[in-house]
Amino acid sequence: MLSGGAAHAASNKDCSQVPNHAALQEALAAARAAGNGGFNLDMWGTIVNRDGIVCAVAFTGADRGSQWPGSRVISAQKANTANAFSLPGLALSTANLWAAVQPGGSLYGLQHSNPVDTEEAYSGSASKFGTSKDPLVGGRMGGVNVFGGGLALYNSSHVLVGAIGVSGDTSCADHNIAWRTRHALNMDFVTAGVGADATRPDNINYQTIVASPSVAADFSHPICKIGGVDGVSAISAALPPTQ
Repeated sequence: MLSGGAAHAASNKDCSQVPNHAALQEALAAARAAGNGGFNLDMWGTIVNRDGIVCAVAFTGADRGSQWPGSRVISAQKANTANAFSLPGLALSTANLWAAVQPGGSLYGLQHSNPVDTEEAYSGSASKFGTSKDPLVGGRMGGVNVFGGGLALYNSSHVLVGAIGVSGDTSCADHNIAWRTRHALNMDFVTAGVGADATRPDNINYQTIVASPSVAADFSHPICKIGGVDGVSAISAALPPTQ
């Protein structure tokens, strides 16, 4: 029988409640193929369990160099953040945190808490990045990221079991891709959030759209315009409703 500490160390690496590598890769690729309002770039995706342990890392391109290398760690940060700051009764996407952490915001400084464990983040062979043997898997990388692309995972019993983080394009496109990936994984049984749309409680709240004082405005995010053109907010507003 394991001692108390050893038992916890063993149990917190349990990934049975969240999607595995193959499921993540399939759902991420399908979500990336849709129109997401960004630059149409390939993506990294990471899933963590409720204890913040990395359970799966995947990418959508032909190889690990087909998407921004730096986005691998960012995707894990986003997953960690969405898990760390969501609750069974209140989901906070990473996009929901942007306004609140700006100077004068109610959560200013949050982005400096829970720093990345650099030994976890940068260890191992790069040849395994994005595979089922990714060196991040089984570790707790940590990190906080406060722009779009991280979402908590809720199963069909409305139980919070972990989170997903996606990175590789504009932060708004990342959010849309993460949302579609979560929906495809059937992990979007969200009960409540700070969104302006009750059917999408943890959706991104665009700053210029929720201009009047509201909870949604307090937890808003800039529109990721490309060349001054908003090609993303209508896509985000039409994402699949949560279940």
